[in-house]
Amino acid sequence: MAKRGDPIDGVMMLDKPLGMSSNAALQTVRRLVNARKAGHTGTLDPLATGLLPLCFGNATKFSADLLHAKKGYSARVKLGVVTTTGDAEGDIVEEHPVNVTEEEVRAACERFLGEIEQIPPMYSALKRNGQCLYELARQGETVEREPRRVTIEEISMRDFDGESFTIDCLVSKGTYIRVLGEDIGRALGCGAHLSALRRTRVGDLTLDNAVSLIDLEKADSIEAARAKLLGADSLLSTFPRVDLNDGETSRFMNGQRLAMGLDLRGRVRVYGPNQTLLGTAQVNDRGVLEPERLIAH
Repeated sequence: MAKRGDPIDGVMMLDKPLGMSSNAALQTVRRLVNARKAGHTGTLDPLATGLLPLCFGNATKFSADLLHAKKGYSARVKLGVVTTTGDAEGDIVEEHPVNVTEEEVRAACERFLGEIEQIPPMYSALKRNGQCLYELARQGETVEREPRRVTIEEISMRDFDGESFTIDCLVSKGTYIRVLGEDIGRALGCGAHLSALRRTRVGDLTLDNAVSLIDLEKADSIEAARAKLLGADSLLSTFPRVDLNDGETSRFMNGQRLAMGLDLRGRVRVYGPNQTLLGTAQVNDRGVLEPERLIAH
């Protein structure tokens, strides 16, 4: 049986539209570029828009790194209304009068800067005894959730209109922006939920190179759609670069360590002749290059 799609490599910086699941976005782009192998770098809620890096072919080998990367978001927080899901999709369960100043809102936001504890929401993909919490929540069940330690590296507030405001934040892996919005509302004594959420950054990747699904669908050929792909090494741009000659490349691709006396330490991206990405490696304390994830050529 023939394999579906072509063995293409690359990364699509998709600006995910509102209302679409991450998997639906992935499968749509996969079809548009006719790729055989595809994966994403962590899901984005259907009600969230923004940066969703999609990986194809050999780029999928490096997608796991972004699962653990810090993320940037802009979120619109609506005060005075609490919902079942913490966002606009849920049913309203509480309504309270709002009587706060911009200074009080800013101070409440800044209280969450740094390392904090969050209780994951029931409407999440976390599992309990093999079942997703959101499935239990839809059945009307609530179960105990252990608090998690997360880090809010940056947070700022803008566009306050008396009842809503926007927060721009940079957060660690596993942070729920819905919960952050709810907690800020609780700190202000009136409750809150997110009316909009947009992801602006994943690791060091930003919306600057992002492509909308509409623009991608306008491409008049598979080749035109593929032209919007970035190289697999766009996921590795923060790693120092090491270049190898023909002999070193052969040994490296056979999994051999190379005693090169490198001054670098830690993870690096490795290239062979003709600017070909070979994969990633670790440089140990003695400057030895140790192969990590390799790309078959």
